[in-house]
Amino acid sequence: MENKPFKYSPITKEKALDALIEEIKDARVVMLGEASHGTSEYYTWRTAITKRLIQEKGFNFVAVEGDWPECYAVNRFIKGYQNSGSKIADVLQVYRRWPTWMWANWEVAALIEWMRDVNHLRSGIDKAGFYGLDVYSLWESLEQILKFLEGNDGRAVEAAKMAINCFEPFGRDPQTYAQATAFVPTNCEREVIEMLQKIQQHRSFTDDPENDFNTRQNALVAVNAEKYYRAMIKGGSSSWNVRDSHMIETLDRLLDLHGPHSKAVVWEHNTHIGDASYTDMADDGMFNIGQLAREKYGREQVKLIGFGSYQGSVIASKLWGAPMQKMDMPPAVEGSWEHMLHQISTDDKIILSRDLKSVPELQRRIGHRAIGVVYDPKYEMLGNYVPTVIPERYDAFIYFDETEAVHPLHMKTTSGKEPDMYPWNY
Repeated sequence: MENKPFKYSPITKEKALDALIEEIKDARVVMLGEASHGTSEYYTWRTAITKRLIQEKGFNFVAVEGDWPECYAVNRFIKGYQNSGSKIADVLQVYRRWPTWMWANWEVAALIEWMRDVNHLRSGIDKAGFYGLDVYSLWESLEQILKFLEGNDGRAVEAAKMAINCFEPFGRDPQTYAQATAFVPTNCEREVIEMLQKIQQHRSFTDDPENDFNTRQNALVAVNAEKYYRAMIKGGSSSWNVRDSHMIETLDRLLDLHGPHSKAVVWEHNTHIGDASYTDMADDGMFNIGQLAREKYGREQVKLIGFGSYQGSVIASKLWGAPMQKMDMPPAVEGSWEHMLHQISTDDKIILSRDLKSVPELQRRIGHRAIGVVYDPKYEMLGNYVPTVIPERYDAFIYFDETEAVHPLHMKTTSGKEPDMYPWNY
């Protein structure tokens, strides 16, 4: 690729975001990606963009690739609900399950502190929120449901207890549950669906105006988590699709909760927010929240912004559930999107996809780096590059030539009981 074959804006200060904010126009949903879950610059610049979207364009909430119960605790803190905590670092300790560093880090703490300060100047429904879109929290959601319902609604409590009792023989290990249901015709699907139906009829009034929604969302998480873990044991694309279907369903529910003119900022890995139909994921029958959002809300209403870097350091683990490590991230492989951008210049840059339409090399799939929570630099070439039609997968891309690892709050982490058989670890 010849030197500077397309237009881009160097990133030297936050003023460089002006062109991106203009490109977003009046979109209802803006999705901000990341090429890893452990890179400081991705969090920092997503925060800078998010601040402007909330302040200048009236965005109502941030929805992230995190579990609902933990993120809702952060939402309560941001909005100043009673007994929601007083110190940011203490509240972020709610992220105790591996990989803790994804949301329990100082970069996220800076965003949360800013959102809480902004909300102090707002009232009621004008307060900006923070929510989780993911589906892993089967046990945590069940426990929160039971805790909230006890003493409020006998029928709903009974349904919740039946669901918990159904899962009880498997302890807190979804892998054990998934394996058991693979060999016997019984599972807990009926119990969690019945619980969801009972909770949908439940009404209560507390100091937290979102409590009813929170309880129903935990019930929905339980239903879809049960479905996810059963699908996971079978392999293939089905569990990935259950997960991202839950994400778009949750996003849609949050937009409805906040009203017909509400707007959402989504923080997730590039493999979730970048339109999967323009990658080899589609070859395996996989879709993602970015693709589904474009289909549901319309392409002009959804802006997908990818992030990536050429080299640096990253926080990840060598194995699922293993202690986190700061790792060197080697230079991107030759021929990849990140290598091309490095060859053009070592500038950090913002690239709008409309400026890539005339570049022949980019109208086909090329390798695009993706690092998950499990990573080993020695084997990067074997599975860390997603063949991608860049101008179609994203509406814009933010590139950093060299990045550094995110700064976790937890200095070390213990292995959880989550299964090690996820089809992808993003």
